[in-house]
Amino acid sequence: MLQGKTALITGSGQNIGKAIALLLASSGANVVINGHRNQEAIEKVAEEARNFGSQAIAVMADISDPDAVQKMVDVSIEKFGAVDIVVCNAAIRPRQAFLDISIEDWHRVINTNLSSAFYLARATLPGMKAKQWGRIIHISGYDGFVGAPDRAHNVTCKGGIHALSKAIAMEFGPYGITVNTVSPGTIDTSRIAEDYLNLEAKYQILREIIPLRRLGTCEDVAEACLYLASDASSFVTGQVIHVNGGSLMLSCHLPSDGNLIEN
Repeated sequence: MLQGKTALITGSGQNIGKAIALLLASSGANVVINGHRNQEAIEKVAEEARNFGSQAIAVMADISDPDAVQKMVDVSIEKFGAVDIVVCNAAIRPRQAFLDISIEDWHRVINTNLSSAFYLARATLPGMKAKQWGRIIHISGYDGFVGAPDRAHNVTCKGGIHALSKAIAMEFGPYGITVNTVSPGTIDTSRIAEDYLNLEAKYQILREIIPLRRLGTCEDVAEACLYLASDASSFVTGQVIHVNGGSLMLSCHLPSDGNLIEN
């Protein structure tokens, strides 16, 4: 399905990013695995990708740094000749009351979760435009569409990244480039337990109220990305695919903290 294409997936050392990278690799794409803290983790994902017959490289880069993003793209092009598919997945999600968010906190989250998508698009769109084909996929989240307490910086980024999708889609559609957003709901991922109090109890509540009666999986999100990366979605751009089991319909039935557990 994706033979001859190269996909760059940020934050692909674990969880959703890893699932996306491996599914694209299993569908024939060469993949660039990215992280910025754990070299061993991204090397392991790259090795798994190669088991599908894909070529894969692991590139450490801080996506909040435009120079690091450009260098990562340059390395990818040097290795594979092009970057055809970009999946902007990496993000940080600090929980802070609005008045506790410092100026430094605000810029750190904005740069990592939103500006990074601009840096990646800026670095890869010229090549896509030259080939008259490209796919950019932004991973957003439930709270970017309904809001959430104690996450003003993250909510702003998740809403903004879909607005960015639409802006780029309008400008670059004539060149065969599509730009879309995937918005996961509550996905069962590896988490740091102390960051999520009463996690299993909240999970159980959600399993009882989500229309499909289960949490999402990383593979559910990856399948949406595979569709958007392929020619099957060639007439889909500027859109958002909500992968949440129907939970977006349940804004008045959330757990007591007023929020679903974001991906």
